[in-house]
Amino acid sequence: MSVKDVEQVVFHGVDGHRIIGDAYGTGDRIVLLVHGGGQTRHAWEATAERLMATGVRAVTIDQRGHGDSEWHRDGLYSFEDYAKDLEAVAVEIRARYGMRPVVVGASLGGLASIIAEGKSDEQILKALILVDVTPKMELGGVSRILNFMADRMREGFSTIDEAAEVIAAYLPQRKRPASAEGLKKNLRLHEDGRYRWHWDPRFLDGPRPIHSDRETMFAWFDQAARNLTIPVMLVRGALSELVTEELAEEFLKTVPHAKYVDVSDAGHMVAGDRNDVFADAVIGFLGDLDVL
Repeated sequence: MSVKDVEQVVFHGVDGHRIIGDAYGTGDRIVLLVHGGGQTRHAWEATAERLMATGVRAVTIDQRGHGDSEWHRDGLYSFEDYAKDLEAVAVEIRARYGMRPVVVGASLGGLASIIAEGKSDEQILKALILVDVTPKMELGGVSRILNFMADRMREGFSTIDEAAEVIAAYLPQRKRPASAEGLKKNLRLHEDGRYRWHWDPRFLDGPRPIHSDRETMFAWFDQAARNLTIPVMLVRGALSELVTEELAEEFLKTVPHAKYVDVSDAGHMVAGDRNDVFADAVIGFLGDLDVL
């Protein structure tokens, strides 16, 4: 891959805030990859490169408050806020490139996509690939993720290697990279010399944090999922602590036309754990849609 093959792009959220992304390739078929909470667009690099090689234009974005995108001025980070952003970006993509995007949404990105498409009066997406997320999730797994994110949120890390050690302890099943330098894309070096995650802490403790609509969100997700008429595929990590086999089966009853792929030796971060199998599944689904 050449640097010339990747172009930085800018979209806008529902409140006008800048959403920064990368476009891989120049194909006229669009796949939008939307990361999970606490991640950045760089989580999709390997997948985007695979998609680009098939002739697809793969667009990765940093969601509001994450990566290089703007932190929301009022600290608004509920699921509904992310869904409205997703719809705004999808509409902007259609205006810019002439077609509705296929969305690959992991965790937060997938739930935002379910709400955006399922509650819209018209189709805004061409298809949806959900990565280890369903309308109902194991609350214990959700709590573990949120606790991990919050643990060093304010304190940060003295070195990148320290952050790598914490991640390795959290994801013991994932093979550690030879160097921790890649983590620089997920960390910010602050004036006090400490590294902190590349997302707004108000995502968890602000005036409208991601868990602010916890009591109603499962009902929203379920109803929105029942309204999905576009092609859908669920990709689950077999080691997932959020989506059990039972919850996957329940989702397939809720969205009976959905396809399903279970990826062995992968946890919640499916694309990071087994990108070879994950990318093959995505490319196969796109081929069935005649997107390739």
